[in-house]
Amino acid sequence: MARFTTEVALRWSDMDAFGHVNNNKYLVLLEEARVAMMFTVAEAAGVPGFRQGVVVARHEVDFLLPVTVPADVRVELWVERAGNASFTFAYELFADDKLALRAKSVMVPFDTVEERPRRLTAPERAFLARWDG
Repeated sequence: MARFTTEVALRWSDMDAFGHVNNNKYLVLLEEARVAMMFTVAEAAGVPGFRQGVVVARHEVDFLLPVTVPADVRVELWVERAGNASFTFAYELFADDKLALRAKSVMVPFDTVEERPRRLTAPERAFLARWDG
């Protein structure tokens, strides 16, 4: 299974009153990993379509361990499922090499001009297949 792996930076402002990364900040860290893959890596591969529009339809998150700042954090993500008009990312977030979170996001390609969902293009499907789990 091919995984896209990227380091993400924690900020002191990510902590909650208990000294742990706040639950909503994890979604920002996952977003940073998605953006790196779908925008930077996809565009370098000649697939600019995701930058033109993609939205989150659903998140599912399992918090396994608390994370404190500072920590070395990396996110690994892969495509769990790719349909005609949506796809699902699966993630694992590691803090200091310990698995701290598992999550999934259902993504929907979106036409920002027409303001409606659209189908995946053939190049987008091929790009996603590189990361098929």
